[in-house]
Amino acid sequence: MTSIAISTDNPFQKLITETHDDPAKLQSAYENHRINRNAQQKEIILADEFPGWKLDEILMRLDGPRKEDDYIDPRNCLVFWGRPSSPVRDLIVYVQDELKAVAPSLWTMPPQNLHITVLEVAHSLTKDQIEGLVQTLKSSTEVTPNQISEYPMSHKTRLIKPIVSFDSAALALSFVPAAGEPARGQSRGSNDDYSYHHFRRDIFEMTRQANLPVASRYIVPSAHLTIARFINQDGFLVEEGGEKGQVDHARVKRLIDKIDEINEKLVSEYWPQADGTIREGGEFIVGEERGLTMRRNRVWYGGGEDM
Repeated sequence: MTSIAISTDNPFQKLITETHDDPAKLQSAYENHRINRNAQQKEIILADEFPGWKLDEILMRLDGPRKEDDYIDPRNCLVFWGRPSSPVRDLIVYVQDELKAVAPSLWTMPPQNLHITVLEVAHSLTKDQIEGLVQTLKSSTEVTPNQISEYPMSHKTRLIKPIVSFDSAALALSFVPAAGEPARGQSRGSNDDYSYHHFRRDIFEMTRQANLPVASRYIVPSAHLTIARFINQDGFLVEEGGEKGQVDHARVKRLIDKIDEINEKLVSEYWPQADGTIREGGEFIVGEERGLTMRRNRVWYGGGEDM
């Protein structure tokens, strides 16, 4: 489908080769990654020795009850994002509300900031360093910014089967690449042989062809949108009796049980159905509404500026 020449050291090609370019096997790799990670994290979090949530200390200073008005995030980045469609965004807001019903102190990603990171080009640099990378991309004669941002318009990829993935620091709504399952509306007839993983591979390759070094932290088979982070232990500590200030494991378990409950609902209502339908919000066409968003500077929590 694509005429891009893929270099032998493209990190995304490895999984495509290992799965013999089989959509079902590629989907299984994504599914196994998130199932195993959730199981591993659940065991850690529910253990008697769990010390509490891993707090995002920078976000604590930017938002929430301990906000510091004059604090500025020192990390500058350059990223290519896919924005969720309106139905996916609505589903995430529903999930966030369900989570906050048992964990009111959770920091939740504002709907307008939600994103899936297709490629992280650079992270934790100075603003001047990021500006240098932006100018390199803008001056490229091999691959233009428009070619990258418009690429999903001619290379449609579907993500399906949403569930909540989590660890002790954050929660996300994760998807897996489609592999021939039922599709909605305009995506009917889509060729799932070209997957989200192929798409990430191509964007990686195009970025390098534009003479940009890629220093991405996310090569694992994951398609997720971060939806919440922990910025304090409020609501998860012993308040009376016992050792005040220690982790209240019953309250921690209540959140994990709620995640399990949400995931059961997502599987039963938002995954492809036996009658060949899929509910609105259960399918995410990456870049469907406006292509890729090219974002720079302080983007960590959905902020920053368009390139």
